[in-house]
Amino acid sequence: MAIIVKPIVTEKMTQLGEKLNRYGFKVQKSANKIEIKQAVEAMYNVTVTDVNTIVVAPKKKSRFTKSGAISGKTSAYKKAIVTVVKGEQIDFYSNI
Repeated sequence: MAIIVKPIVTEKMTQLGEKLNRYGFKVQKSANKIEIKQAVEAMYNVTVTDVNTIVVAPKKKSRFTKSGAISGKTSAYKKAIVTVVKGEQIDFYSNI
């Protein structure tokens, strides 16, 4: 079972990567900080100094159709923000 589901590539995370060497990942809900650190170090060959985790709450969504209003929610997920040693970088686009 892979700990890292996918990297988060947004404008905000790209700016954090350029300025503070921080990168975001969507991870398994059951993963802890030690497992996330080991998975990132093994996958990207970098040295991780710090791992912060956040459980992102589901957002309520609703839409109106012919048969009436349908309401639901998006799924919750766990986000990890990983700080890498100064001088090292993670390139998400090298595997494409």
